[in-house]
Amino acid sequence: MGRYELVTLFAGAGGLDLAARDLGVPAVGIEWDTNVCATRRAAGLATEEGDVREFNPGDFPSANVLAGGPPCQTFTIASTGTGRRDLTDVLHFIQRMKLREDVTAPLAQLNDERTGLVLEPLRWALAAVDSGYPYEAVVLVQVPTVLPVWRAIGDVLSTEGYSVASDVLKAEEFGVPQTRRRAVLIARRHGTAALPKTTHQPYLKNASAAPSDSPLPPCVTMGETLDRPEPFHIVSNYGTGGDPRARGWRTSAEPAFTVTGKIRRCQVTTGDGAELDRLTCAEAGQLQSFPADYPWAGQDQAQQIGSATPPLLATHILTAALV
Repeated sequence: MGRYELVTLFAGAGGLDLAARDLGVPAVGIEWDTNVCATRRAAGLATEEGDVREFNPGDFPSANVLAGGPPCQTFTIASTGTGRRDLTDVLHFIQRMKLREDVTAPLAQLNDERTGLVLEPLRWALAAVDSGYPYEAVVLVQVPTVLPVWRAIGDVLSTEGYSVASDVLKAEEFGVPQTRRRAVLIARRHGTAALPKTTHQPYLKNASAAPSDSPLPPCVTMGETLDRPEPFHIVSNYGTGGDPRARGWRTSAEPAFTVTGKIRRCQVTTGDGAELDRLTCAEAGQLQSFPADYPWAGQDQAQQIGSATPPLLATHILTAALV
């Protein structure tokens, strides 16, 4: 791996930065939430507390890799969907940014200002190109509904000399003990961009339907991850596709549902229905592939965990982008 240094936008509790540290790559993250910054500092992660929009590539002159996971609240299926409704406008803004137009004012007119933040990585990438010091790689992670945005940004980066790959990845196929799907973009200035190869089998509700001759191991389960007596069941706090009436449950022999900021509302029961202690923040973090002793700090710790990029998934993504 060459000499790389990351600047991470919307850095969150440290999924991408923790992965970078494990790979021996220095990283500094920009994060505006004071509580999240408390966790990052407790974990020893370099942090600039503030609004990404108030910084520029020149503020981090030694960083040659741009990474980030913009806020997903307006795009996620479980939300009010303002970002999804504004998707056409967002895609139009990308074309204007390609022409180097300043779209700050119209972005502020969107239904939710967080929607426009999804375009901050493109602003940074183009500013770096225009300065004569383009990033060697760009790595972006978001909820699956943002894939059209990533692909439009990828088209722009391609015209600026990048090789680009983007698609939706399943976290359980990379050893994360939950079924989390994320839209990922990898752009490389040199070499051919490619998404990471899976390391585990995908989760199938009917495990007997899994191919018996697969060279990959089965996905990692909650029972393998958490230090709890087995078997146990977890009842989802939200419904499939955002429908609260479609609550499901999984056993400890399966990966968890997608970990959200409401993970601690999930019921945990024995096989015969007796209620057990609910998940701790440490356990929720483990289901995101954070270490069991990760120093969650400040308030809203469950939300910090649910919003994070799983470090194990991030490790595979960064390795694919930088090797």
